[in-house]
Amino acid sequence: MNSEPQSIHASAVLIGAHALLIRGPSGSGKSRLALALLQAADSGALAFARLVADDRVICQAAHGWLLARPAARLAGLLEVRGLGIRRVPHEPVALVGTVVDLAAADAGRLPEPAGCEIEGVRLPRLAVAPGVEPLPLVLAALKTDPGAA
Repeated sequence: MNSEPQSIHASAVLIGAHALLIRGPSGSGKSRLALALLQAADSGALAFARLVADDRVICQAAHGWLLARPAARLAGLLEVRGLGIRRVPHEPVALVGTVVDLAAADAGRLPEPAGCEIEGVRLPRLAVAPGVEPLPLVLAALKTDPGAA
């Protein structure tokens, strides 16, 4: 391993081979998006999705990748607003492929490709504007290629 683990306020969902690390302020919908992604896989809109972590994600750089793990006491737990804390299947570790920032003030209508750095690892970043439903945007990002302008 290349660094000491860092606990961040986020959720992480494994989509195929790589996880989405979902960040945002309290109440921005991190857990709601995680649940929506799991439901998208159940309905066939995604081939595979599995919770890695909700509320606290342990991030650690390793060999140029960012690893995401659940905080031990929260492993397999997901907050579902209106139902409380629920137990769901989860992955113990995943490679992060993309960061999704909810309620991002810098989200643009036609953004330039952007990235961010976590634990020294550079990652693609999807900024979701405040008030925008993130699931359609995330699904579009996962299932389409950028067009030529």
